[in-house]
Amino acid sequence: MGRRRLLQAWIATYGVPRALYTDWKNVYKREPTVNERARGEAAYTTFGRMCQKLDIAIIGAASPQAKGRIERNHGTQQDRLIKKMRLLGIADDASANVYVTATYLPQHNARFAVAASSTVDHHRRRDRRLRDEDVFCLEERRVIGQDYVVQYKGSGLQLDRAARGRVPAKSTVLVRETEDGRIRVIHIARDGHARVCAWTPAIARAPTPRPIQPPSVLRIGRTRSRAVPTRPEHPWRHRQQAARPR
Repeated sequence: MGRRRLLQAWIATYGVPRALYTDWKNVYKREPTVNERARGEAAYTTFGRMCQKLDIAIIGAASPQAKGRIERNHGTQQDRLIKKMRLLGIADDASANVYVTATYLPQHNARFAVAASSTVDHHRRRDRRLRDEDVFCLEERRVIGQDYVVQYKGSGLQLDRAARGRVPAKSTVLVRETEDGRIRVIHIARDGHARVCAWTPAIARAPTPRPIQPPSVLRIGRTRSRAVPTRPEHPWRHRQQAARPR
């Protein structure tokens, strides 16, 4: 979520950019799947969906020159910044952020910054109707079950009874999870109105009992008859005569 934090901090400082010039990676843009292409849906990554909500265009860099420019900048910061923090004994995130904001960036920009050819600021003001929990979050589509349970990450979200008359079963909802773990279930109506559905953890379903199989029935067939000795002097006949009661 480092890119999310960087974008959020940039917007808070400068405003919403009109476009981002990024590398062509699956983090920013991706190819649509077969089902998305059949339904005519746009393919968004998590970061791309955030930019789409803020109306930020993502321009994927396709030329080696564009990629090399940012890579050279990264190489410079990784070389200079790490060594300076090591000399100052900075070893935690909070101290590093304070040093970068208050000392490192002002000194670096004063030495290497080049004035832009135009002074026009192309940032826009952020729409106040868009809340952070609706923009900077993980978002997945889920289908409401017949029992009004939404399955999400191996657990069930039982929707409140008040939503059952307004949100039909088998409809699609958006499950949004913020960085601190808060989960919200959003239903988008046909008129575009978003409704937050209250939920509680669903009771774990009891495993379906397996039907008891009846014991196997032994097949009683014709037994093979034993051969009876015919000679009267055979020992078997003597044993049979001895076993008979007198």
